[in-house]
Amino acid sequence: MATKIETGKIIGGLSYNDVLLLPLKSKVASRKDADTRTYLTKKVKLNIPIITANMDSVTESHMAIAIARLGGIGIIHRFMHIERQKEEVAKAKRAEGYLIENPYTIRPESTINEARELVEKNGVSGLIVAGNGGKLLGILSGRDMKFAAGNERVRDLMTPRKRLVTGKKGISIDKAAELLASHKVEKLPIVDSMDRLVGLVTAKDAERVLKHDIAAKDGKGRLLVGAAIGIKGDYMERADALLEAEADVLVLDVAHGHSESVISSAKAIKREFPSVQLVIGNVATPEGTRDLIAAGADAVKVGIGPGAACSTRLVTGAGVPQLTAVIWCAEAAREEGIPVIADGGIRNPGDVTKAIVGGASTVMIGSLFAGTDESPGYFIQRKGIKYKAYRGMASLGANISRKQLDNMDINPEDISQIVPEGVESSVPHIGSVKDVVTQLVGGLRSGMSYCGASNLQELYKNGRFIQLTPLGAAESYEKLQ
Repeated sequence: MATKIETGKIIGGLSYNDVLLLPLKSKVASRKDADTRTYLTKKVKLNIPIITANMDSVTESHMAIAIARLGGIGIIHRFMHIERQKEEVAKAKRAEGYLIENPYTIRPESTINEARELVEKNGVSGLIVAGNGGKLLGILSGRDMKFAAGNERVRDLMTPRKRLVTGKKGISIDKAAELLASHKVEKLPIVDSMDRLVGLVTAKDAERVLKHDIAAKDGKGRLLVGAAIGIKGDYMERADALLEAEADVLVLDVAHGHSESVISSAKAIKREFPSVQLVIGNVATPEGTRDLIAAGADAVKVGIGPGAACSTRLVTGAGVPQLTAVIWCAEAAREEGIPVIADGGIRNPGDVTKAIVGGASTVMIGSLFAGTDESPGYFIQRKGIKYKAYRGMASLGANISRKQLDNMDINPEDISQIVPEGVESSVPHIGSVKDVVTQLVGGLRSGMSYCGASNLQELYKNGRFIQLTPLGAAESYEKLQ
């Protein structure tokens, strides 16, 4: 760890605000050219090192879609029933992609009211009409349903097969785009030699793929998305359902990850689902990191108490200042070639740069995204200013919500026995996720330039910290309000 501190030694633990990065001679001609690609796990790549936290006031499908389109990944929280979490993952996986392999379908004898329910539930604009054996029969669009009473049959209002433009199985994205454009249609059903439905290409998705945008995608052109699980109750069933929905990573998320119960649960998950990309956390020591890697972690989440809504350090007296925790854990993980996620404590764009110099491959952020348009929940207005609720997942309200989710009886005595390790508050509305990411990634690229780094690997290699005195910290952070 001494190699990361300019003074050559550490006295006590350090937070991000305790250090600055030494400005070095830079070879970076333009900060816009700085390469921010990184690894979430050894197999999952991102275009920016940013993850939205698996908190019920931060990440559901809307957030996951937005951050993946910007190059990062969202982890959908687990404080919902299994089927709903599975649906949230599915929404993110279906939001983009060259080919939607399992488009939503409906039978021709179904009613328009049934079709409307499916459209609303899944957030789509229309449905493919399929018969026995998956035979393509037609398309039912939102326009077809617009003025329908509701009791009509789908077959009477759909666009029939003979009027549809289709593509053959294995069609290239260029040919699909050509068909969509030349026939001026929005949806191109893909069929096999027996005219059975095997997929769907939409004009919107084809346009995104051809633009070669920066979105974080899997091998099929679909957005990356992760989902959280716990270690008790139905966690194996939940893991199975989320993997069936094709979640790219599972995050085994427990406040104190260095425990026998976490380790045994992780091993059980890896035995049952050997190909799963499993993130495990949270820890703050080298020993904890090594034990989680031995249990099967494909990435380790680091952070005990640095989050804006986390009061663990105050309530329990336990924790490690976040920069020191990241350095310790990253050094241990690097021995095994496993990436580390710095979870919590990011208050400014410069903190992202410091976390990566400390050895993290990615950072997980909650509070900075909680006030965006894409976070779950509703806006409230006070004195003309819009806010959104934000709470730590160990807060009193979150604890009560978990009990309600598990259908547990709750009485005042039960509530009085809860010792919360998180707080509940509200955060101001700050616009879209894109606005926040622009600032974070812009600050990171500028920090890379100051460290003479053209990519994140060089940033880790080149970066050096200088420790601040209290007056040095005041000079850095006490700015005009």
